[in-house]
Amino acid sequence: MSLFETAQVDRIRRELADSFDEELEMEIDETRLETMLADMEDHPDREQLERRVYFRELFRLQHELVRLQDWVQHKGLKIVVLFEGRDSAGKGGAIKRITQRLNPRVCRVAALPAPNERERTQWYFQRYTQHLPAAGEIVLFDRSWYNRAGVERVMGFCTEDEVEEFFRSVPEFERMLVRSGIILLKYWFSITDEEQQFRFHMRIHDPLKQWKLSPMDVESRRRWEDYTRAKEAMIERTHIPEAPWWVVEAVDKKKARLNCIAHLLEQIPYEDVPKPTVVLPDRVRHADYERHPVPEGMYVPERY
Repeated sequence: MSLFETAQVDRIRRELADSFDEELEMEIDETRLETMLADMEDHPDREQLERRVYFRELFRLQHELVRLQDWVQHKGLKIVVLFEGRDSAGKGGAIKRITQRLNPRVCRVAALPAPNERERTQWYFQRYTQHLPAAGEIVLFDRSWYNRAGVERVMGFCTEDEVEEFFRSVPEFERMLVRSGIILLKYWFSITDEEQQFRFHMRIHDPLKQWKLSPMDVESRRRWEDYTRAKEAMIERTHIPEAPWWVVEAVDKKKARLNCIAHLLEQIPYEDVPKPTVVLPDRVRHADYERHPVPEGMYVPERY
């Protein structure tokens, strides 16, 4: 096996390990984390140490996100975070780590499908405005109104006149959101040509991720340079003081997630919220209460 092939196998192995780590993140708690990190002391190789640092920082940042969530509710803040980038850039992975431990009633994700026939006749921003937050809410847009400057423009789903109107309207639209009291953050996840090709190949050969690769994604791969030109024009014309763009270097997924979350936390000053002590009341018991047995046929078979 050549050095190149060996390197590719190693990359694939790390990619699969990242997928397994994702499942681990969903289950692990602080106590188990400390036990796991202690076990890793006996394996001080670089990769294990990197995973150790990643997990420790991820949980620390997620703890801070919970504090931010409490502050948002306490102060009635309204936060909108836009996640943009090429297909497979890692937007979804970052969003998942942000929402993982938050209350879905406070922090929700808006991932809109392609507009239907009726929506195509509406004011362009109309279908996005209905997802904006009320007081005490955080909304993460997994792609946003910037679809017009990206996929719609590159794939020919809109005219150049419509794109030009979009560029005229966006700054005023976003200034209006900010004046209304919304905190607006915009992130662009940046990956290289080679990294996107690698991730697409991983999706093609992974049955659990093939659903992520749509015909549109495949076509976008062919039009890499068109997307680059569209992205550059988008950032140039919509990078405004009230709502600037922030670029996340996303070739390394784990670093991208940590950097994005840490930056997001720095943009919104927050403090601890005083919380009353919770005391569980004694359960009320009635002498005439009798719990009826559940019929055997209603139980889910215990296969595990």
